[in-house]
Amino acid sequence: MGWGDMEPPNGSAAGRSDTCFGVFNASGSRDNAQNSITSPWFSTAFGLIGLCSNLFALCVLLSSSRKLSSRTRSSFLVFLCGLVVTDFMGLLVTASVIIPYHFIKFAWAKVDSGCHLCNFLGFSMVFFGQCPLLLGATMAGERFFGINHPFSRSTSISKRRAWSIVGLVWGFSCLLGLLPVLGLGRYTLQYPGSWCFLTLLPDTGNVIFCLLFALLGIFSVLLSFIFNTVSVVTLCRVYHDRESVQRRRDSEVEMMVQLVGIMIIATICWMPLLIFIVQTVLQQLPASGRVQMLPTETQKMLLIYIRMVTWNQILDPWVYILFRRAVLQRVYPSLRPRPSILSLYPVLNPSLRRKLTA
Repeated sequence: MGWGDMEPPNGSAAGRSDTCFGVFNASGSRDNAQNSITSPWFSTAFGLIGLCSNLFALCVLLSSSRKLSSRTRSSFLVFLCGLVVTDFMGLLVTASVIIPYHFIKFAWAKVDSGCHLCNFLGFSMVFFGQCPLLLGATMAGERFFGINHPFSRSTSISKRRAWSIVGLVWGFSCLLGLLPVLGLGRYTLQYPGSWCFLTLLPDTGNVIFCLLFALLGIFSVLLSFIFNTVSVVTLCRVYHDRESVQRRRDSEVEMMVQLVGIMIIATICWMPLLIFIVQTVLQQLPASGRVQMLPTETQKMLLIYIRMVTWNQILDPWVYILFRRAVLQRVYPSLRPRPSILSLYPVLNPSLRRKLTA
């Protein structure tokens, strides 16, 4: 996401509100194409940074997963890997559409008169936008039950089950992105004419789809906040409990630090856009049927908020890269592991080891 800032299409299609080309006014956009808000080089540079960051994080994740024996940690790395893959593919797919447009300068309305390319780009924006929010909530929920109800499950989530959950999130986001193609709402070309997204016009289909997308995202962020807050409080109590001095929760702390970082970034980057969508749609409801084109200021604000969302895909991989235990131990030496009873007495019989572990 975040590639929507190239040149506008020909103005001939700008007035057709029944297609994907009639939501913004293309007049004057070409003259402002080099402004900071619409500069193609700004988006291209940060897109490349995001691709490199996610690729580097994916390599680190794959390397770490091969060295792990902890089932809990390995399942968490599967969710992280799904998040990084989603962010990487989101940047790559949108770039594959926008970068050629930037260099070829094709007339969008002529090349894509049937709006197929616009629908694909809009679907990509919704799919790769909603997935990280849902994955963040899923990871927070998994850690919440793992930390607060450790005995409610006989075993931790296996890698196969973790990948199945990631697949379900991808499938749900895919169905959400296909709703405009199936008739609920529509994707339209957005200011300054190089990217497609959901339509903020006050007709029934667009209102329902916009509210569904925005409220689902807000719910995911709030759910992550609740789960992570309770998990952090639980970990703080465990660490200050004298009876559990020997319980090493360094791995849980590392995962929670990463989850809190992902949640903070998602909140800062996504909440302004989601609230803006809800506010814009609800404010325009009284003029339902009479508004055929978005106001210029609304178009520009939407582009600015999409730019903020782009930072989510750039910063997510660095949360894992920088907040790994190996890095944190250099900054905070007290996080280095201390010997436990089991490591001091390796000859303990299996039944006693199980009791002490419990």
